[in-house]
Amino acid sequence: MPAITTENSPHGREFVILETPDERAKGWSVSSADLGLATAAFFTIRKQTLHGGRQEGVELIEVDQGVLKLTIIPTRGMSLYKVFSGEIELGWSSPVKEIVNPAYVELESRGGLGWLDGFNEFLVRCGVEWCGHPGMDNGRLLTLHGRVANIPATDVRVTIEEAPPHRIRVGGRVSEQTFKFADYELWAEVSTEPGKASFQISDTLTNRSDYEREFQLLYHANFGPPLLEQGARLVAAVKQVAPLDDYAGKSISTWSEYLGPTKNFGEHVFLLVPFTRPEGTTMVMLKNAAGERGVRVDYETKNLPYFSLWKNTDTMKEGYVTGLEPSTSYPYNRSVERKAGRVPKLAAGASKSFEVGYQILFTKAEVDAVEKEIVALQAQRPTTIESSAENMKAV
Repeated sequence: MPAITTENSPHGREFVILETPDERAKGWSVSSADLGLATAAFFTIRKQTLHGGRQEGVELIEVDQGVLKLTIIPTRGMSLYKVFSGEIELGWSSPVKEIVNPAYVELESRGGLGWLDGFNEFLVRCGVEWCGHPGMDNGRLLTLHGRVANIPATDVRVTIEEAPPHRIRVGGRVSEQTFKFADYELWAEVSTEPGKASFQISDTLTNRSDYEREFQLLYHANFGPPLLEQGARLVAAVKQVAPLDDYAGKSISTWSEYLGPTKNFGEHVFLLVPFTRPEGTTMVMLKNAAGERGVRVDYETKNLPYFSLWKNTDTMKEGYVTGLEPSTSYPYNRSVERKAGRVPKLAAGASKSFEVGYQILFTKAEVDAVEKEIVALQAQRPTTIESSAENMKAV
């Protein structure tokens, strides 16, 4: 195991992987056996650097915790590339096959759609100065989904908790800074417990500026087969739902249902306001057609009050995918969201935290139990179908 920086931590054994751009651990790995830990499942964590093509220099951290295999990309804003568990993959097959180094992504190309040149991750954060559709706002071009996913992280740390069950945490600092406009620091972290089919996103956004600033953040989690297929369905406790545009409005009656791969299918986006528990949390589930496999997504609604459902059931080669997206606002351009009162602000020096959890469901009994929980949260209350986002206001 190469010598890299290790530090004492209140959480446990901590390894500093990328402290500054000039301090790189060329290759590194650690396992539960190396640490002398008796865990529920043997785990390994390793770092590697990719070479060749547009992925030259991309750094990955791979966590195999016995049940889940997670690939994290510090070079791309701490995105998660794929999550595997047996026959189930969380992710999708994008026409973009390389894990693209942000150095090769021109965000302003195609009128602000350049973000798509690197888009192939399972989970990508969108924000933080802005997110959503490209377009002008106060005389400035805002590119698609902001910049954070194309900012390499620094101060990347792997922490293994000393106390059982020895939770594994991989976090990094992503700094979005522009003279006169933004000074944001996002601590982006994923954690998982060895032997469990679940993982947690725990992020903290801090405004380092001396001024109150607007921000937006959207968690763009993308799913393809085997969970996405003809007859798959989103199960959610929904207060309101509206189409993003007239095109999506044509299929509002089947907003929660999925087609198989369909040639010439355009994107459908539906905007949701969820019902929440008293403590301010909610959940959704994507289940396959047979209802015997699925993924559960839990998140807090105080700081992520909105949810977007992106359906892109195009051909497999073009990208057959759906996005489940808790967020601070909807994916319209920031100028539209500001007028609707859906762009939050963060005071100078203040921080805000965001939590999203994912659990893979392997059996019909697990899927049925989660669906029962969601039905109970809906509590026979109706879902209001809105013709547009005009009346979509989270409480």
